[in-house]
Parts: sequence; structure tokens; C-alpha cells
Amino acid sequence: MDADVRRAADLEVRPGAAVDGRRGAVPAEEAVAAGGETVGEVDGTGVAEVRPIVLRPGDRGPEVTRLQRRLHARHYYFGRINGRYDEQTKFAVWALQKTHGMAVKGAVGPREFAALDRPVRRRPLVPNGGANRVEVNLTRQMLTVYRNRHPVLYAHISSGAEINYCHNGHCGNAVTPVGDFRVTRRAPGWTTGPLGSMFNSLYFVGGIALHGSSKVPLRPASHGCVRLPLSTSKRLYEIVNIGDPVYVRGKIHRRR
Repeated sequence: MDADVRRAADLEVRPGAAVDGRRGAVPAEEAVAAGGETVGEVDGTGVAEVRPIVLRPGDRGPEVTRLQRRLHARHYYFGRINGRYDEQTKFAVWALQKTHGMAVKGAVGPREFAALDRPVRRRPLVPNGGANRVEVNLTRQMLTVYRNRHPVLYAHISSGAEINYCHNGHCGNAVTPVGDFRVTRRAPGWTTGPLGSMFNSLYFVGGIALHGSSKVPLRPASHGCVRLPLSTSKRLYEIVNIGDPVYVRGKIHRRR
């Protein structure tokens, strides 16, 4: 049997099998690499029926642990490796999906697992910026931290909602300013001001800061600060110092 015929036999379609959303069968090792799991027995040809692994918020188990470890290795996740698809894991998945131009949702399937095997190929917002810097992309609602010109942290964010507000007697326009700034002050732990509570704040212009928050929705929702997931803000606070550049670019898309 020549090579082409053997390959066709190895990929013989079997009812009920699927990988990457397609029905069929593949060699077992390829199924696992594509984010699938084997179903049933592997026959003498090494072919097994497979189905894609899909993880969702609330799931638990070894596959979630595997996901968390891979997200951590790719600089998206900085929470506990606990096998629980919790909110901090969801925020990391959102960052992964945004970085690779996918639909942003909680479910993780073969496309997300495949993306974790690929390097990020996006150009920096500021190619000639400081070797150690923070970039905030308002359009994509993403934050990236560089150390020695290499990205070491990707985060989903929620920036200023760009609406007029009055809260506890303080009124203003909820805008995250665009421009070139530097970290001017650090405030560890929780602090509470007239506009709410902030965690591990890194101020970069006036009272506007990069900070952790328990509320980081899929829309610009802050009074002007850049909100990050709590677990990610802990890592951010460890590696960003006073004087580090903060480059803010883009503009938000308003929902109609």
C-alpha cells in the first residue's frame, strides 16, 4: 500500500467522530493535539473516534487545570492553578480570544487550544517605545506589558465609559486619556476614594490609574481608570515600576 493510500485509510471517516467541529476521525495523537479527546477504543491503525473538548465557566477538572497552565505559560493567566473555570480564568480566556481576533466568549474549544500553541503575531502599539512599558489599546480593550521589549503580560481591561457622570457629589466625563504617560505613584492593596474601590493602583495621569477591580465587564465601564482582573493586577503591580512608560492608544466603540 503506497503512502497516499495508507494516509487515506488512517483518515477514514467514522460516524459520530468530530474534531474542530467537523465529523470524522483522526489519528489519536493528532486528536489530542487539536484540543480533542478520544472516544472509544483505538484500533490497530491508531485511529480513534474523537470529539472536541469544550470548556465553559463553572467547569472543573484536569482539563481546566491544563487550560490554566497553558494560559499562564502564554502570559494570560496569573491566578491559582486550581482546576476551576472561575471568573479570573474567564478573563484570561477573553484576553486570549481578543489577542487572536476571535469572538470573545466564555467557551473554550479547539480554536482556543490551537491559539495557545501559536506565538502572538501582533505589532506593538508603539514599536519604538521603551523597552519596559505598558500599552493600553482602547479599541481592543487590551493591556500588554513589555519587559526588555518582550510581552510578558496580556490582559482584558475595561476603560473609561466616555459618559458624563455624577457620583457621590463628584461629576465629570469618564474618559481614559490617550497619549504618552509614565507611572507616577503606586498604591498597594485596596484603596477607596469618592468614585469607588481600587486594588493595587498604578497612577499614570492625575487620579487615573491602572488597577485591579472585581468588575471588569466586556465594555468600557470605568470613570476613566483602566480596570484589570484582580489576579492579573497582582502580577502587574509586581513588574511595573514608577517611571515606566504607559502608552494609551485607540478609541472605544460605543454600543448602539
